[in-house]
Amino acid sequence: MTTGWSIYVIFLVALNIGGAAWLLWWTAKRRPGDPPSDATSHHWDGDLTEYNKPLPKWWINLFWITIVFGIGYLAWYPGLGNFAGKGGWSSRGQLAAEQAAAEKQLAATYAAYANQPIDAIARDQGAVTTGRRIFANNCAMCHGSDARGAKGFPNLSDDKWQWGGAPEQILATVLDGHQAAMPPFGAALGGDANITATAVYVQSLSGLPVDPALASAGKATFAGICAACHGPEGKGNPVLGSADLTDDYWLYGNRIEDIRGAIEKGHNGQMPAWRLQLGETRSRLVAAYVYSLSHRQ
Repeated sequence: MTTGWSIYVIFLVALNIGGAAWLLWWTAKRRPGDPPSDATSHHWDGDLTEYNKPLPKWWINLFWITIVFGIGYLAWYPGLGNFAGKGGWSSRGQLAAEQAAAEKQLAATYAAYANQPIDAIARDQGAVTTGRRIFANNCAMCHGSDARGAKGFPNLSDDKWQWGGAPEQILATVLDGHQAAMPPFGAALGGDANITATAVYVQSLSGLPVDPALASAGKATFAGICAACHGPEGKGNPVLGSADLTDDYWLYGNRIEDIRGAIEKGHNGQMPAWRLQLGETRSRLVAAYVYSLSHRQ
């Protein structure tokens, strides 16, 4: 908040409190010459009279106590612009304290799984159930509640792993995330014909029916540009996160339009890191749950 706005807020608060105090004082006192409380000259039905009696003392005192309490509250808590308050309280500080207490409680709950191997945790049904709940709260928005993913989001229940499916590789993915960048090669390939031929060759790698002539034309382009990441046989590289193009799993689709779009415009898939949000132990439980999906035994 700027200094100007802070001054405005302080002035507005002081004006309201002062105005309330003045109004209470002004209306509560009786002055010389005021008519008696029963002299209002308002009568109905001959025997009903309206009086003008002051408020009871206890009621007025309660108003004064409320005003004093409000001043004390604003002195202790931050309510006057940039004034932080004598108590040092802040919503951010309270949130941090509550989070620390919750983290301490969670740490005690998950202590049994700290530093345990992923495959060992995956054999504990209770741990897998807990991991599934953590997954549902944090990962299901992209990978789905059943972890089967969607277009652009990997299926975690099969045996296809872009970054490797070993226990520690899965844990590394959960903890630190990955940036799966497929750069655009439209300009490098030099035209629609070469893009289409390369896409057709990519389709042929997985056994899809294609035009042999087009696939043959695209093979040379693939070897010159795409093989650097996907390998000369198109089997990919888990170290780089490059996809295996020889299987039947297609993250972005296997239609010629899908593959052409990937080659021409690229893709920029990102798996966020969860180390800070979940911590290592809860990340281990999530990794164990994911590992269990493809290792049912």
